[in-house]
Amino acid sequence: MAPRRKASRRRPRRSFNISAIEAGTALSLASSTGADQAAQAMLKGNIAGGIKVLQDNVVKNRQKITATLAGAFVAKSLTKGFGNSVLAKLGPIRVKA
Repeated sequence: MAPRRKASRRRPRRSFNISAIEAGTALSLASSTGADQAAQAMLKGNIAGGIKVLQDNVVKNRQKITATLAGAFVAKSLTKGFGNSVLAKLGPIRVKA
């Protein structure tokens, strides 16, 4: 009689990917909208003040926000054709285009 095999255990992935384009876009949008100031106001209990900060900054910086989103769209479209889009690898972190 053949010996029974143990059930194989799946190990979780030990690495994760970060999209450079998406991370850069997110940081730029957070800066343009004043998300840090809004979050601080909301954490202090001033929800209306935080929303007001977001509204004012979005209206004031709408051209910059639109340009950021358009640039990210173009960059993502251009990098779709690359076979291996890994830009950098540092331990378990892979930075992709």
